Amino acid sequence: MPSFDELKGEICTDVLIIGAGLSGLLTAFFLKERGVDCVVVEKGRICSHTTAHSTAKITAQHGLIYSKILKSYGKEYAQMYYEANSQAVNSLKKLCKAAECAFEEKANFVYSFNLNKLKEEAKALEILNVPYIYSEVLPLPVTASGAIGFDNQAQFNPLKLAEFLTKGLKIFENTWVRELKGTRAITDKGKIKAKKVVVATHFPFINKHGSYFLKLYQHRSYTLALKGAEKLRDMYVDDDKKGMSFSSFGEFFLLGGGGHRTGKTGGSYNELRAFKNQYFTEAQEAFAFAAQDTISLDSIPYIGNYSRNTPDLYVCTGFNKWGMTSSLVSAQIISGEILCEKKDYANVFSPSRSILKPQIVVNGFESAKNLLYPTTRRCPHLGCALKYNKAEHSWDCACHGSRFSEEGKVLSGPANGDLKMN
Repeated sequence: MPSFDELKGEICTDVLIIGAGLSGLLTAFFLKERGVDCVVVEKGRICSHTTAHSTAKITAQHGLIYSKILKSYGKEYAQMYYEANSQAVNSLKKLCKAAECAFEEKANFVYSFNLNKLKEEAKALEILNVPYIYSEVLPLPVTASGAIGFDNQAQFNPLKLAEFLTKGLKIFENTWVRELKGTRAITDKGKIKAKKVVVATHFPFINKHGSYFLKLYQHRSYTLALKGAEKLRDMYVDDDKKGMSFSSFGEFFLLGGGGHRTGKTGGSYNELRAFKNQYFTEAQEAFAFAAQDTISLDSIPYIGNYSRNTPDLYVCTGFNKWGMTSSLVSAQIISGEILCEKKDYANVFSPSRSILKPQIVVNGFESAKNLLYPTTRRCPHLGCALKYNKAEHSWDCACHGSRFSEEGKVLSGPANGDLKMN
């Protein structure tokens, strides 16, 4: 990956984008194409966190999502969600061809052990006139009830696309925004004055607007890259967040799963290795890596104005494990709003939509429980108790998902500083 200097001194720009993952880089890319002056800052290295650890599925099929949206919001919103993400699939395909990023077109399947859920999703897709594949026989070592698939989806190397997107962009690495005063950002060695600010930091770090500390939680999942396993033609993922995923990329078979809420215990690598030893006895483990995802209250991302009272501040978060197309949708919506060209589907993703969903009770309960839990290790974000993660040798927050190394260095936000170990 290309490297960029740290910001030192004061600069001005039309749009400041905080966070140089795929969503931040795509937003900057689209704005630059329209002649907008923008600056991207990243607290570490570009794309070194969520983007780097993604299995990078390009698909408009985000679990069994369409029956949920149809039930909660109606046909129009479900159709717009599909429109936004199917357009994102096509846009990413075009970008990938230009970027030469190991693009492979495949079908994506979501399997389930609940036949009724599959039937409900199939019915929803028929109502929405969305083409799908239904399969009862799967080339997997699990006995699921069946799977629903979307054809002509894809996978790719997101870092190669990111490298392509950086060309011509003003990027500063190792530039941590410690404070935001209106649209003026304060970093360790500099200041940035902007007209508009986009927070693309995975989990929003500004607490006084938007209530994201209530609307989001973070979920970790794990992947083993195996050599010597029989390759799969298509991509498969369980509808359950704690389930398993199966795909092949190059010489590797990617076995995913072991998921759990950040700060809680879960199967992690042990679950995957036990599964591998049972079903892929001849394969060899080449790599192991983990990813962290932000989960919204209703399985739809939050994209748009940070809150109703912040017209010059934007956010993109809550991608619910489907960050590739969601990053493109985010970039299209936010760049469109900055250019006064609002997308028809933007309201579906509005961060100001109702938060009266069952998940908010769970999030609130977890926060209250961890605030009261007696321990000397507390997260500097909002003071929740930290739990030690034996699988990854880190201190994790079950409230909002911040993570710290054993030495106290922040690994994942929303915490905006290191942990005091004394």
